[in-house]
Amino acid sequence: MTRTQVQAHHRTRAMRAVHALGVAALCLTGPALAACSATAGSDAADRSGEVLDWDDKATPATVSRQMNLDLPANATDKRAARQNGFQDDGLLLVFTLPTSGVDGFVERLGPESELRQRDEPRESVAKPMTPFSHLGLPEPESLPDVREGQVCAPCDGDLNSLAIAMHRLDDGKSRVYLRAVD
Repeated sequence: MTRTQVQAHHRTRAMRAVHALGVAALCLTGPALAACSATAGSDAADRSGEVLDWDDKATPATVSRQMNLDLPANATDKRAARQNGFQDDGLLLVFTLPTSGVDGFVERLGPESELRQRDEPRESVAKPMTPFSHLGLPEPESLPDVREGQVCAPCDGDLNSLAIAMHRLDDGKSRVYLRAVD
């Protein structure tokens, strides 16, 4: 083999090696990139599919203790969730009360300011990191006839914040939504 043929042979081998490495890299990273772009591009109504660390042992009793509040004795349809976060945990607590008992419950919480009445759903609803859709419920921001506000931020004890929303289901019952950051 002449010197020129040897150089051409080495260039060809080098090109094949670079091509093989490129194909291998694409095969290894391609599925991961596709998965990332599919997740980033999905517009799911429930972000809980993106959140991997829901505490399966969370109950209304345990979450209400973490929120430092007592569940009313007449509460029904109680639901709770806890999302373990990197720095802070998200807490959700939902229950139904007779509409006549909602004001008394709110007074016991002692909100920092008067709650706001919102008659229409919000036009732009941000997807919360700890969504009520994880509990099979619509976000309170997407509902009409909601009274809502911040209970505390920061709160006494371990909670960073606690917010409340109440939605009248019918003449006799209202659903109470509580979202906290622990």
